[in-house]
Amino acid sequence: MIEVTTTIPLWDHAAPYAAKGHEDEMPHLIPFIQPGSESAVIICPGGGYGFLADHEGAPIAELLNRAGISAFVLKYRVAPHQHPAPMTDGQRAIRYVRAHAEQYGIQPSKIAVLGFSAGGHLTATLGTLYDEGQPNHEDPIERESSRPDRVILCYPVITMDSYGHAGSRENLLGPDVSAEQIKAFSAEQQVKADAPEAFIWHTSDDQAVPVENSLRYALALGAHGIPYDLHVFEKGSHGLGLAEDDHAVRAWSDLCLTWLKNQGW
Repeated sequence: MIEVTTTIPLWDHAAPYAAKGHEDEMPHLIPFIQPGSESAVIICPGGGYGFLADHEGAPIAELLNRAGISAFVLKYRVAPHQHPAPMTDGQRAIRYVRAHAEQYGIQPSKIAVLGFSAGGHLTATLGTLYDEGQPNHEDPIERESSRPDRVILCYPVITMDSYGHAGSRENLLGPDVSAEQIKAFSAEQQVKADAPEAFIWHTSDDQAVPVENSLRYALALGAHGIPYDLHVFEKGSHGLGLAEDDHAVRAWSDLCLTWLKNQGW
C-alpha cells in the first residue's frame, strides 16, 4: 500500500488547458482508501461546472468506505476553466488510479466513476468519450485507458439541448454554443457499444435538471444493449446528495451499494 496523502495532484507540472490567469490551479484527488478493498469509485461532485458541492464529495466517500470500497474525491476544474479542462481532469484521474492500482490494492478493472448533477455530466462524458491511452507516452499515467469500468449517475445533467441545464452548458462551453458542440457533449448521443454499465437515479419533479436527462441516457444504453439500473423517485428537490432527511429518496444509496456488490465491487 502507498502512503495516503491529504491530496494527490494529478500532474507534477501545470495542468493543461487552464483558463488565463488561473494556470496555478491544480486539480487533485482526495483519497479515502479502505484496506482490503479491490475496487474504487472516483467521485465527481456537482455544482453546475461553477463550483464543487462539499456534501456530494467526502460524505459519499465515507459511505463507500463503510461498504468496504475505496474512494477518491475528484476536485476538477470549473469556471472560468472550460472544456476540455474538466474532462481532461476526469480522464487523468481514472488513468492515475489505474496506473497506481497495484499500490492501492485495487484491481485495474474495478474503477468506477460516480457523479452528481454537472458532476454526473462529467461522469457520463467520461463514460462515452474515452480512449485506450497512449502506449508509448513518456508519462506512464498517460499510457492507461481512461474508460471507467462502471458509472453511477445521480440526478445527472446529460444533454446539452432543451432538457439540459443552461448554467452547466454555459460554464462548460461558453455562451455561444454550436450545434456540433451540443451534440458532442450530449452524452446520450455519444453512447457506444462498449460503454460501461450504469446505475442511474433521479427524482421525477427535479426542477433544476429534468428527469428526462436520466431517461434519455438509459434509453441510449438500452439501444446498445448495455445493462443499466434506473431508479426514479416521485418527489425530491435537486442536489439532495445522500438525501438523509428524505425517507424515500435516501434509499438510493442502499440500492447503489447493492448494485455495486452485484457488479463485483
